[in-house]
Amino acid sequence: MPVIRFVREGRDVECYPGENLRDVALREGIELYGLKGQLGNCGGCGQCITCFVSVVDEEKNDALTARTVVEDNKLRRRPQDWRLACQALVERSVLILTRPQVRLPNAEARLTAARQAALPVGPTAWPAAAIEEQDEDPEAATAGEED
Repeated sequence: MPVIRFVREGRDVECYPGENLRDVALREGIELYGLKGQLGNCGGCGQCITCFVSVVDEEKNDALTARTVVEDNKLRRRPQDWRLACQALVERSVLILTRPQVRLPNAEARLTAARQAALPVGPTAWPAAAIEEQDEDPEAATAGEED
């Protein structure tokens, strides 16, 4: 499974391919919001722009889905590596910096360490459900039910 490395929090979190970045972060207790976002976020609709994150993994341009039109409009004056977590789906393992507008203590050393530690590639599809084998003789299966 893909791994999201949250640099500020120092945590690696597994998720399924195609999962929403905001949903994964909230499920794992990762704080995406500053005070303004805690008081008035839109719940993941892409309207409040308080769940933005920075993709700090320079080699993983395709780790998240492409920017949506909503993101392009809302983040037009922000750096290109910023994304709205509510609009991004995780496709491959990636390094994420939450709340990039807030200073990160010892930023260069932490980013370098996060980039140097290997991330698993992860599958690019959801795990297949196990299919139970059925009896080949359908009459044998229904014979006990007729009694």
